[in-house]
Amino acid sequence: MTEDEFDAFYAAAFPRLTGQLYAFTGDHGEAQDVVQEAFVRAWHRRRDFLADGAPEAWVRTVAMRLAVSRWRRARRWLELVRRIPPPEFVPGPDLEHAALVTALRTLPEAQRMAVVLHHLCDLSVEQVASETGAPVGTVKARLARGRAALARVLAPGEGEREGDRVR
Repeated sequence: MTEDEFDAFYAAAFPRLTGQLYAFTGDHGEAQDVVQEAFVRAWHRRRDFLADGAPEAWVRTVAMRLAVSRWRRARRWLELVRRIPPPEFVPGPDLEHAALVTALRTLPEAQRMAVVLHHLCDLSVEQVASETGAPVGTVKARLARGRAALARVLAPGEGEREGDRVR
């Protein structure tokens, strides 16, 4: 099967197979995932498909096996979770954590993203710039403004002299 033939096969069979797997799994998203994975595996075998004579049956079989495998994995995970009792007491977040989360929510999204990525995820300024698509200078400015805003919210008046305080 050539690439063009495979593309045509995919376009014709994907919706039909997704519908069949949806009926099998009861979950449309899961059906799309397993059919897509089966087609990825089929792509590597596309040269053998015409010799097999039933490419759609092969993809359907692979997709159904993938769905069953996912069910088994989920069932095993559920059994494991049920064996481990939940802890007796789970403490809530401490006051400092709650204050930090509340303060972070007051920042504009771009500043909050920069502060979280740099200080909580330990990314460098260059990595933050790469991840957010912003120039390095912009990230530095967002970090400076974000830290200043957090300082005002979390420790009002700290570090200021009496005459410097804005009223």
